[in-house]
Amino acid sequence: MTTLPRPIVDRLFLDSSVLFSAAHKPDALCRRLWDLSDVVLLASSYVLEEARRNLDTRERLDRLDDLIGALVLVEDDAPLPPWVQLVEKDEPILQGALTGKATHLLTGDKKHFRELLGTHVEGILVLQPGDYLAQRLEFCEG
Repeated sequence: MTTLPRPIVDRLFLDSSVLFSAAHKPDALCRRLWDLSDVVLLASSYVLEEARRNLDTRERLDRLDDLIGALVLVEDDAPLPPWVQLVEKDEPILQGALTGKATHLLTGDKKHFRELLGTHVEGILVLQPGDYLAQRLEFCEG
């Protein structure tokens, strides 16, 4: 089996669960995504609003606002592949990743994205943030 070279820059679409975790706890593992120099972090207005709705203190909302400065905002209007089955509220998340031409969709939502985790959807690898970071570490060490 031939291993394809890693792209120069990963385009990571962040689900609201990733944004929530990063804003909720300053030492959350997913905060390391913001430290990577060779990635573009993508999100949509939809995931930003979902993260905002779930944060419960001014301090956490302020942290989210700080994190947003590093994001590239994309629309969420790409059509979904007909074989993808998601609950309606999660469709804009995958649509945003598709519209933003992401290489990865990072989500902490194991319940609704369970069937897609570890798979590719139109070339986008769906992973949990910790799995992405572990793969990056393995690539750097290997």
